[in-house]
Amino acid sequence: MLLKLNNFFPYDLLMLTIHVTMHVCCIIHPYVSNSICTDSSAFMDDFDIELDELELVAAAAGYHYYNSITRCPVHSVSPKGSGFLAEVLNGHDDSCREMLRMDKHVFHKLSDTFRQRGMLRDTAGVMIEEQLAIFLNIVGHNERNRVIQERFQHSGETISRHFNNVLKAIKSLSREFLQTPPLITPAEILQSNRFYPYFEDCIGVIDGLHIPAQVPAKDQSRFRNRKGVLTQNVLVACTFDLQFIFVYPGWEGSAPDSRVLQAVLGDPDQNFPQVPEGKYYLVDSGYSNMEGFIAPYGGVRYHLHEYRGANLLPRNAKELFNHRHASLSDAMRKSLNVLKIRFPILKLPPQYAFHTQRDLVIAACVLHNHIRREEKNDWLFNSIEAGSTEESPVLDEEPDPQMGFSIQEQMASSRRDSIAAAMWNDFINKWDEW
Repeated sequence: MLLKLNNFFPYDLLMLTIHVTMHVCCIIHPYVSNSICTDSSAFMDDFDIELDELELVAAAAGYHYYNSITRCPVHSVSPKGSGFLAEVLNGHDDSCREMLRMDKHVFHKLSDTFRQRGMLRDTAGVMIEEQLAIFLNIVGHNERNRVIQERFQHSGETISRHFNNVLKAIKSLSREFLQTPPLITPAEILQSNRFYPYFEDCIGVIDGLHIPAQVPAKDQSRFRNRKGVLTQNVLVACTFDLQFIFVYPGWEGSAPDSRVLQAVLGDPDQNFPQVPEGKYYLVDSGYSNMEGFIAPYGGVRYHLHEYRGANLLPRNAKELFNHRHASLSDAMRKSLNVLKIRFPILKLPPQYAFHTQRDLVIAACVLHNHIRREEKNDWLFNSIEAGSTEESPVLDEEPDPQMGFSIQEQMASSRRDSIAAAMWNDFINKWDEW
């Protein structure tokens, strides 16, 4: 290109480029105001230019300008790999709760625990925080390996390895996080005239939890529950503060709850916390009423929804006892609802070996307790305590017909009768609260 310019300084070059660009824009973009082009001839008189070659340059510049003013804004793409976790931890609190199922400080506390105790180690490409985030994304969203590969930009083998390492580390915390509460009257009982002093010796609630399971065809008949669904029956004990005390997964879905409890009590290797003398757990009608375990009266309305509308008030001591028993036992429903909402992997049969399915239940309960201890105002716990989460359908089991009636059951029945009588007496004389 030949440019015959006198005293051609950078400023002149800049002005020329701008002018020619706008001149070409007037040609290729009819919506640009005509005023841009009106004075072009006066400007060009200052230069001796061979326009046949300049037009090529101007056209390119004009095309670029045209694109710059007409291109649609590009939507931001979520970062991947370590950038994904950094965005979550540095972003809005709600994003962290959604992706990692817990608050930021709760997440960092758990990561620090693993690092300080040497339970997990940073690798060349994956820090402990990312390893934990991988695990939480899987259990908190029931994601498949290939989805996590894309999100964190690691191979399937790497994702699987860190998932199993974190699962093992969390499970190893179970002895520390699943513990019997202090042997004092729980605050939830002590501070309520409906429960105190009647349940002052109660230390928690026990129930069975059915988790969808995937098992080989030869085992499916044993794992099919009363609804015809393949499940593992999990024995669970919890406090009235919605923390888990004991978790025993892996039983066949067809096994009655009472039989699972008897098996646990008869096997010292299961480490079920011994019930202190004089103390007891609340159990539902699927269990026997025996020493250390008080069930509701059979053949009497029990569930809270049965005491609504015209049938609001109890008609006798047994109904009053059952209503308060159900109200106090509702801590189990709340605990399990929070657990399953936070970790949806427990709602569907996971694509893992059965021993991993068992371990996932324990790990979820450990994480549940960790969150409860570290953040009392956790959004899921708050929502369930406020009654804003959906109530799970009630499916009580019938008592196992193979369980006999023992002296212990007679003693437990006498204790239940005395509690019910004291309740009813106070209820008749004090109508302000029932």
